[in-house]
Amino acid sequence: METKNHSSSTSAFVLLGLSSNPQLQTPLFAIFLSMYLVTIVGNMLIILAIRSDSRLHTPMYFFLSNLSFMDICFTTVIVPKMLGNLLSQTKAISYVGCLVQMYFFIALANTDSYLLASMAIDRLMAICNPFHYNAAMSPRHCLLMLLGSCTISHLHALFRVLLMSHLSFCASHVIKHFFCDTQPVLKLSCSDTSSSQIVVMTETLAVIVTPFLCILFSYLRIIIAVLRIPSAAGKWKAFSTCGSHLTVVALFYGSVIYVYFRPLSMYSVVKDRVATVMYTVVTPMLNPFIYSLRNKDMKRGLRKLRDRIHL
Repeated sequence: METKNHSSSTSAFVLLGLSSNPQLQTPLFAIFLSMYLVTIVGNMLIILAIRSDSRLHTPMYFFLSNLSFMDICFTTVIVPKMLGNLLSQTKAISYVGCLVQMYFFIALANTDSYLLASMAIDRLMAICNPFHYNAAMSPRHCLLMLLGSCTISHLHALFRVLLMSHLSFCASHVIKHFFCDTQPVLKLSCSDTSSSQIVVMTETLAVIVTPFLCILFSYLRIIIAVLRIPSAAGKWKAFSTCGSHLTVVALFYGSVIYVYFRPLSMYSVVKDRVATVMYTVVTPMLNPFIYSLRNKDMKRGLRKLRDRIHL
């Protein structure tokens, strides 16, 4: 009898993980568990600090608190399963579980991207159009920007998962990655994926590049405006409000562009896993430190939160 190759007959995949070396499983588990806990605690502190200090109830910190919440969800979609697989012999994930993980990974990653763009727009309005700032970045507009970001991101994720669900898989069900990402799953398919690759690349360009170009345009305008400020102190003050955001943008988009804006033929298991760790685990972990260490308002908010906890 002829063996069925369609995805409907695929009950599970095997996630190869970061390394197949048994001696590295326990050290990797300890490292990534520590990073995950730091991510959760750090981003929760950012959220609580912003909520507890009324002076941080501004558009910039509204987007930052939502970015921290998305980062918590983002890492939770990936890291707990990865930690479980590091201690497991099977390392299996069901077909449905794989698609669900892919859906939330794409939705939350894209929401992060749009929130970074919203924060860039906030800085643009604050520096270049301060007299119209309150009207442009009103609570209603900020909420609409957040809802728009979530809606577009989830529609994109739904479209991607529906596309992947129509692929056929043959003998190998081993995903050479630590979670269900698009490129390694496409590599397993025995279907003709050329059209899928074109669709994935096109809609990725539309969804990822649009906020990235928005950020570039915003900072180009900001740089032009700041260079017109006569005093060096004024220039430094304006740039200092953008430094933390630019650092996060560079970390996030640098690794995302490296992983996703290349043909499937150039996909490298080792290099792509390292780059993916950067934006799925490292960047969410570093965000609280980046936004708090050089930010006087956040330091004040964290001290206020600490004092409340001690009381």
